[in-house]
Amino acid sequence: MALIVAGISHRGASLDVREKVSFSTADARRALDALREAGMREGVVLSTCNRTEFYLVEGEADGAAAAWRAMSERLGEDASAYGYVKRDRDAAAHLFAVASGMDSMVVGEAQIHGQVRDAWEHSRAHSGAMLNRLFQTALQVSGRIRNETSIMRGAASVSSAAVQLSKKIFGSLSGRRAMVLGAGEMAELALECLASEGVRAAIVANRTYERATEVASRHGAVAVHYDDCWSQLSDVDLLLCSTAAPHPIVLVDHIRPTLAARGDRPLCVLDIALPRDVDPAVGDLDNVFLYNIDDLQAVIAASLENRRANLPTAEQLISGETERYWDWVAGLAAVPVVTDLRSHMEEVRAREVNEAMKKLSHLSPADREAVEQLSRSMMNKFLHEPSVRLKTAAANGRGLGVVDAARYLFGLERKKDETSGPAAESETQKK
Repeated sequence: MALIVAGISHRGASLDVREKVSFSTADARRALDALREAGMREGVVLSTCNRTEFYLVEGEADGAAAAWRAMSERLGEDASAYGYVKRDRDAAAHLFAVASGMDSMVVGEAQIHGQVRDAWEHSRAHSGAMLNRLFQTALQVSGRIRNETSIMRGAASVSSAAVQLSKKIFGSLSGRRAMVLGAGEMAELALECLASEGVRAAIVANRTYERATEVASRHGAVAVHYDDCWSQLSDVDLLLCSTAAPHPIVLVDHIRPTLAARGDRPLCVLDIALPRDVDPAVGDLDNVFLYNIDDLQAVIAASLENRRANLPTAEQLISGETERYWDWVAGLAAVPVVTDLRSHMEEVRAREVNEAMKKLSHLSPADREAVEQLSRSMMNKFLHEPSVRLKTAAANGRGLGVVDAARYLFGLERKKDETSGPAAESETQKK
């Protein structure tokens, strides 16, 4: 029943490391397939620009070790050196904080809520009762924090922080021209921010032209075909990139031919994608200023002060929901123990009644049935209070300890070993 999260985030890993261990939806499903084959019960992979995390319900295998193997294969070195492992209550509380934007680079960002939801949906084939309840609760916690505190009110997003960073080059964006490469949620947020800063004209380019047209029409921008966007670079002041491409798509050869036509006008390139959309060598070109998501820290720090006062309330809410979730997990452990206990006691009752009947052969069928009924009634009365108390303990947070004690006191683990060990296998072979 052990719940763990093993992951790497912006708190301990550079952009280079996070980029290498990012998982596409297809990659995540393949990794979860392998983990399930290795003995993991449930799994969900959350991979964003700030983090890659494996949420796992352990079975027979070591979940943390399996997750690190999956990430280390992509990184080419030991990924655990950059990451963290949290277990049980701590793992649940961590996801609640992540979904609420409290562990984000931009504290209070709203986009992570949708990213957590999508990660869960994409991993549904590998999640079960524990992770489904965990992720459902995380999304509810995120909603409560959004509604009951102001931690997300007016919060900066990665997109808005990137736009603010571009003002270091231009001072003001009023009257500037911008091009957005990509048409996802982050790109749309960027278009909103650009418009609010007075950008005069915006261009949207995307692999799917229909999607680019749809997004552009909502934000008063112009859509262009992806293959035609490079010719537009000589006329824009700002290029913001946010696609899901698995490798750099903006190369030096795309930018260099436009520089002569630009004259001395600077080009600000904002790459908020992970994996990165822009070849880092682009930043070495004259009068080209390239920023990636790790360059946003200074802008983000300035936006934190207004939301720090809300952190204690949000943390208290998370603490309460974590305990409620873990009480539910304890209840999951109590139910099979109650079932095992009753099954074990029924075997004892039936065996003892059978032995007694050998000495009471003179009893009539009706009397024999009466003895059976008496023994069942007594067993049910003896087991009623322990069963109720086990379930009650699960509801008040003491469930796992009491469940372990019940297993020990009634020898249920020994009983399980006897029915699944070598002796039982030998007996099966005889049959």
